[in-house]
Amino acid sequence: MIRVVIADDEAPAREKLERWLVEQPDVTVVGSVEDGLSAAQCIEQLRPDVAFLDIQMPALSGLQVAAQLEPSRAPLTVFVTAFDEHALKAFDLNAIDYLLKPYDQDRFARSMQRVRERLRAHESGAAAVAMGRARAASCERLLVPDGERLQLIDATLIEWLAADDNYVHVHTAARSYLLRRTLQDLLSQLGEQRFVRIHKSTAVNLACIGSLTPLFKGDYEIHLHNGRVLRLSRRYRDALFARMGW
Repeated sequence: MIRVVIADDEAPAREKLERWLVEQPDVTVVGSVEDGLSAAQCIEQLRPDVAFLDIQMPALSGLQVAAQLEPSRAPLTVFVTAFDEHALKAFDLNAIDYLLKPYDQDRFARSMQRVRERLRAHESGAAAVAMGRARAASCERLLVPDGERLQLIDATLIEWLAADDNYVHVHTAARSYLLRRTLQDLLSQLGEQRFVRIHKSTAVNLACIGSLTPLFKGDYEIHLHNGRVLRLSRRYRDALFARMGW
């Protein structure tokens, strides 16, 4: 059976899509939600084969949901949108599928046929993740694990980031979170106008820097407002100074 999650903030749209999906003999709907955070939670917990994500949802759009998924574990994604055909030219339509509202049952059937073909070819949802990261605006809020659930935290609350192989420790004043991401990927998503790399494995929120102390051979200590001391490598010194207007 093809396990499907639906996310759309419009109840009639969710109900229509679920009605057509349950009529498919090889499909089961394991989740139907109205916002991006719930969609991400369902995908994380239920591991569906396919996700139908509305692009325009409050708080967290379908693109932002896709952008924050782990590519190797992401479901195949069908984006549902009211964008016009001109706006859709920005999408790599060979990499993903979409349903343009208002769509009819024939268009839905073609989309499901494409889904089945991709599942038979053992394709992952990596293409949708890549497109989400390329097309979604810089995230003002980041999805982080909180026990068995996910929550959204404001990017402004993140003080520094530390890479650990294929994981990143996200440090806020209150606590730290562990994400399965690369540091460069996370910086690209958060927007490098707020964060700056200070070491190959460390980045810092510019607003959290209190002072700098020179060390030897061009390195510095960075003192954050919270008292944390980080090392600034000379390799990244000039870029930091430029960002700080020095």
